[in-house]
Amino acid sequence: MASSCSRTCLQYLLHLAHDNLDFRLPEIKALLALRAKPFLPCENFNEQSPFWCLNSLTEEDVRSVMARSVCAKSAFELWGRGRTHSELRTSLLNYSPEKMSPYVHKESTYRINVYTFNKTLLFADRIKKIDALEYLPFEGTVSLKSPQHIFCLLEDYGTDPNNIPEHPNYVYFGRWIADGQRELIRSHSVKSRHFIGNTSMDAGLSFIMTNHAKVKENDLVFDPFVGTGSLLVACSHFGAYVCGTDIDYNTIHGKGRSSRKNQKWRGPDENIRANLRQYGTQKMYVDVMVSDASKPVWRNAALFDAIITDPPYGIRESTRKTGSHKDIAKAPDGSYADSHVPVSQAYNLSDIFADLLHFSAQHLVVGGRLVYWLPVYRPEYCEEMIPHHACLQLVSNCEQTLSSHTSRRLITMEKIKEPKELDGLAGAPDPRCSPYHGHNAFREKYFSGLNKRSSKEDTRADVDGK
Repeated sequence: MASSCSRTCLQYLLHLAHDNLDFRLPEIKALLALRAKPFLPCENFNEQSPFWCLNSLTEEDVRSVMARSVCAKSAFELWGRGRTHSELRTSLLNYSPEKMSPYVHKESTYRINVYTFNKTLLFADRIKKIDALEYLPFEGTVSLKSPQHIFCLLEDYGTDPNNIPEHPNYVYFGRWIADGQRELIRSHSVKSRHFIGNTSMDAGLSFIMTNHAKVKENDLVFDPFVGTGSLLVACSHFGAYVCGTDIDYNTIHGKGRSSRKNQKWRGPDENIRANLRQYGTQKMYVDVMVSDASKPVWRNAALFDAIITDPPYGIRESTRKTGSHKDIAKAPDGSYADSHVPVSQAYNLSDIFADLLHFSAQHLVVGGRLVYWLPVYRPEYCEEMIPHHACLQLVSNCEQTLSSHTSRRLITMEKIKEPKELDGLAGAPDPRCSPYHGHNAFREKYFSGLNKRSSKEDTRADVDGK
């Protein structure tokens, strides 16, 4: 076998899925950070490419990443690469025989696959490409069903399906290491989940958020807008203890109208705990409770390793908090009388995010991460709109387009210090920490865009005489 020193000098090739393009780099960086490894791409790195070549990793590092990634399809130990098959041949012939030898000796069995991105090859063409690799020193036996080692020839034909070149832009050859966790998107699909709501988070995005937050085994994760608990399901899958709160009593207790087609009311066992039971992670369930995010009930301490949430935007779910329209109901010290019954009030988006960042600064451990969705009106978006807090450092900002005029951005922040360190700065607050009130008009701008589009479609229909 190759020495441990030589193994650390290998290059590895990641084959990335071509959906959720903006989320891939932060996910891979976060998963490498869990092993205290930097993200070191090879020269000519292209973030939009489906193939990433990485340096300074071990096989264990790569397997650890692939055991969690939903953005990566497969990983390979890279043996050779080139812009043409001729360059690939030269690269492979220059690859260290010592590093090849454990996988090509007479007692080994192997198989070679051919994968093409953005182009489909006939079976006969694939066989020709495999036969053209006869210069490789394989001495073992071919086994298509159960090989000890799998090798892959990968060809990249670009990302434009309307302009596919005759020859690949780049070719790679390597030993397969592991596949990613794309299967989780299907196995945890909301369509087959026991308890769902109108805004249950997509399974793939839930796992991406979990990875961005660097959630790991035995972490304690909190969702202050828990809803039907999709994010708790994802976090518990990776061994974290999960808890959450929500202002909606019916959602927390699994009561009221069902969100499923042809089902009027929720069943007696439709709740978040049942969802975790469905996936075998009920032991990671701490609890959920009815609570107002604007009035936290937690003691003032660093309690959570990660806070992951999808706040309501006022589109399919209302933005609400508790309060009173009567000033006399509230005592001078800010508390309410025992007989006070709170009513529902509007909860502005700017206040939601300001409270969320303040809560995270108070209750995250140092190094813990906050991951949340921020809706934006695209024509007016700029970096200055991202909420800031002096205790939280922005790690990544990824966009998911919702329509031609709206999108939501997945914001990841990391706690860098405790709030008490800011006492001396009370007289000079950071202006970036003030709420951006432009978020409050998101609902109006969202529906304004829909109305404009509907108006244009009606006008077009009139012109066409339909």
